[in-house]
Amino acid sequence: QVQLVESGGGLVQAGGSLRLSCAASGRTSSSYIMGWFRQAPGKEREFVTAISWSGSIIRYSDSVKGRFTISRDNAKNTVYLQMNSLKPEDTAVYYCGARYGVVPTPNESAMTYWGKGTLVTVSS
Repeated sequence: QVQLVESGGGLVQAGGSLRLSCAASGRTSSSYIMGWFRQAPGKEREFVTAISWSGSIIRYSDSVKGRFTISRDNAKNTVYLQMNSLKPEDTAVYYCGARYGVVPTPNESAMTYWGKGTLVTVSS
């Protein structure tokens, strides 16, 4: 129905920047909330950020607010995550998620579709 493919992960030093992309294909909708989540080794998957279809409603976790920026280009069916001032604790597999809806909640977790993830490693 909907496929999500992340890209842009890699190795970066602390303080550096990285941009992740999530391309959606298959069935598309103008009412999809999309977001980013991450999972570090030995930890549960956690919410990072989410954005409404229009881009007017955006949520961030406290740990990334002010450093990460989510955006989307609906013409390209792509969502981006610009990560600045990266810290070693940001190291994780980053997953793109999506669900049908209008207003993302402060801590989105119930996504319907998931990508396979892209690894981000931040060295100190």
